[in-house]
Amino acid sequence: MLHVSLFIELLRSRPRSLVLAAALTQAALWWLVPVLFYTAPPGDLALTIAVGHEFNLGSYWGPPLAAWAAEIAFDVAGMAGVYLLAQACVVVTYLAVFELGKAIVGAQHAAIAVMLMVGIAALSVPTPTFGPPILAMPLAAYALLYFWRAVGEGQRRAWYVSAALIGLLILTTHAGFILLAALAVFTLANHRGRKTLLTFEPWVAAVLLVVIIFPHLLWLDISGMGTAWMARLSAGHGGARLVLLGRDLLLLVLSHAGMLLLVVLALGWPAGRPEPVPVFQRHPLTPFERRFVLSLALSLPLAATLIGAMLGERSPVGGTSPNVLLSGLAVVVLAGTVIAVHRQWLIGFAWSLLLVAPPLIAALSVAVMPFVSAEPTATAQPARAIGRYFGETFERRTGHKLAIVTGDPRLATLVALGARSRPSFFYDAAPRRTPWVTIEDIRTKGAIVVWPATDMAGAPPPEIKARFPGLVPELPHAFNYAIQGRLPLLRVGWGMLRPQ
Repeated sequence: MLHVSLFIELLRSRPRSLVLAAALTQAALWWLVPVLFYTAPPGDLALTIAVGHEFNLGSYWGPPLAAWAAEIAFDVAGMAGVYLLAQACVVVTYLAVFELGKAIVGAQHAAIAVMLMVGIAALSVPTPTFGPPILAMPLAAYALLYFWRAVGEGQRRAWYVSAALIGLLILTTHAGFILLAALAVFTLANHRGRKTLLTFEPWVAAVLLVVIIFPHLLWLDISGMGTAWMARLSAGHGGARLVLLGRDLLLLVLSHAGMLLLVVLALGWPAGRPEPVPVFQRHPLTPFERRFVLSLALSLPLAATLIGAMLGERSPVGGTSPNVLLSGLAVVVLAGTVIAVHRQWLIGFAWSLLLVAPPLIAALSVAVMPFVSAEPTATAQPARAIGRYFGETFERRTGHKLAIVTGDPRLATLVALGARSRPSFFYDAAPRRTPWVTIEDIRTKGAIVVWPATDMAGAPPPEIKARFPGLVPELPHAFNYAIQGRLPLLRVGWGMLRPQ
């Protein structure tokens, strides 16, 4: 008699419910962990919000849509709102991939594909760090879904939705151009795809796409960013870029380690005594369906990684997550029409561990590491206290609200986030990256300059002193961590440029 686990029974009878439960569980955990344990935003999230605060059509850090969304979420609900927005993107992504898989391989195999996505680190670990890669996931997933409905199912109006989503994707990350190129090549390379071009909907959709991205294209031309990319692509250092490409490809494979573990366990390795196993069967795929999944699952991450290496970046263009959305679906397609799940109990345990362990480890690292190590993590910095202190100090001394903050990018963006006046961030090391602040603005409005203090004197680093020769450093201010443990006080050196 075959006994099945709850995991397998849900997969058999309610695949959509299983996908939704998994997505909501991951989202809830990754929302609670930063809300309860983080006192500062992870990664570059503070910079993303600071850039979005200016509502420019673009910046050195990329297209504007993710930064705008982060700023709006922060204004509405604070950091909890930003973390919630990030997890909403994850849930929507899983549901979109399920709908796409359901249309191609059926509901049960589509649910298996989504369950495998939990084992891809780029889709399950850095999700609180909202930014272009996180917002790009649902946009790319639904763009693929509606493209399939247009080309694979003949729903001609789906062209409009797909074009609009690709336009929004390009306004989120320039990796959207890679997806656009991949879909164009796929359409032209298949007779079924070329046939759809004989209708007028694809051409109207192309016009819609251009209209959506035209303001950003205009900004790229005016700002010279496009010329800068071409210069980086044509630069030398071929050997170094080859090494970078190999490193990025290795990291891409390693990010799939959890998924590969689930696949190995499902295949029954290591072999044990024969026993009945649950089986999931689907209809055979047409060559067109198989080609759609496998070609895009392979071309998107490889192209993004190759272009990223050519640009000298240390990650694929647009990040890893929006380029590996079809990895789980590709494994299901390669598995054939019948999938037999060996070691179902062990797979259920391993999958649950992959789902729950990363957020728990993140929470424990914040709560326990201060008592183990004297090295603080970035998410433990008291962002609210830092911003409030420097904002109130500037207002008390000058009678004006703090409008500009500069110096160390991490500390400066925390001040920009935590001060009540929401000052603009100025990147003094490369002023062209923050064109919304000029030297004249600093002269008339004043600014706070911050840097990490290494001693009680709090002397500014030589590069900051050279950029602001008239800066008089103040005594460093010390901040406590929420969980102090063995951590030393966080000392921040600072100086004030008074408004003239």
